Amino acid sequence: MKSITRYLVTLILALLTQWLSAQEITRETSIESLKEKKEVVYSEEREALKAKVEAINQQLDNNELTKDEADKRKREAAELHASNIENRIAIIDNKIALLERKQEIREEDDDEYVNIRFKVDDVFDWRSDKRKKRRYDRRTTSDLVVAIGFNNAIQEGVSFDDSDYKFAGSRFFELGWAWKTRVFDNSNWLRIKYGFSFQFNGLKPTQNRYFIEQGDQTVLAEFPFELRKSKFRRDNIVIPVHFEFGPSRKIEREEYFRYSTRRRFKMGIGGYAGFNMSTRQKLKYTQDGERVKEKIKRDYNTDGLIYGVSAYVAIGSVGIYGKYDLSPIFKNAVNEQRNISLGVRFDMD
Repeated sequence: MKSITRYLVTLILALLTQWLSAQEITRETSIESLKEKKEVVYSEEREALKAKVEAINQQLDNNELTKDEADKRKREAAELHASNIENRIAIIDNKIALLERKQEIREEDDDEYVNIRFKVDDVFDWRSDKRKKRRYDRRTTSDLVVAIGFNNAIQEGVSFDDSDYKFAGSRFFELGWAWKTRVFDNSNWLRIKYGFSFQFNGLKPTQNRYFIEQGDQTVLAEFPFELRKSKFRRDNIVIPVHFEFGPSRKIEREEYFRYSTRRRFKMGIGGYAGFNMSTRQKLKYTQDGERVKEKIKRDYNTDGLIYGVSAYVAIGSVGIYGKYDLSPIFKNAVNEQRNISLGVRFDMD
């Protein structure tokens, strides 16, 4: 699981970096360079005209041309270079318009016709060699959700400074799929985001301790050997629901319209509910000169029902994400503990 998680995170970050780089080059670098080239065109044509006028004046001074002939040639030269400027600027303007149009198409994130496409919005329906015209109004979209960050627990009667768990070593990972539906017919300021997610919440006890079961309670105890690693993890499947707020850009065409939230500020507030799939503890230590690795999978008196609150603040596809379990980690605990997480969230829409 650890290697798969690392692979997914690396792949997603690489794709995200590539996408941002392509957007930056196409939208900013290319268009800005074309705008700068327009200034070069004006400068080049002015200098060329100036050189021709000076040559004509020189011929006039040498009595090689009459005054009327010189004036005529100057007018012809001025008209020629004015036409050159007009034509060259028109070509550059067309290139800029084409790049801006391509950017709009990417922001719409939709093609007029779809060929050989895996359409997740229609419950994972494979469509091959079919041409489907876009809908006039698409109120629901879907995207991959990935989150990663630090994990810990809020313990009853215990401050964070005295936490039983390591801050840097305790981490969480979340992977899911979400649908987003516009609430109002003629406005996109409020959306409902819902779906399913797999949550992997890890806790690393401080000092040389591990979890043991004492009857119907689970407590931390001193391990008899020197631990190289002690990690406790719960794997959950949950259904998150968020109310998402934020501005959007309306894209209107003759045959359809869309709301785009790309590169826009957004905020989501909501919660989640589900159940615990598995609980396990991983121990690494040295015994009699031999390295030992144990993976213990059992109930550990954990609560099977998972529910909590969560929120995120983002710009575009990247944001800060936090979640807090209202359900306790362990049943019948002397001091109740509830999982809390804070990290980075990627909504790959």
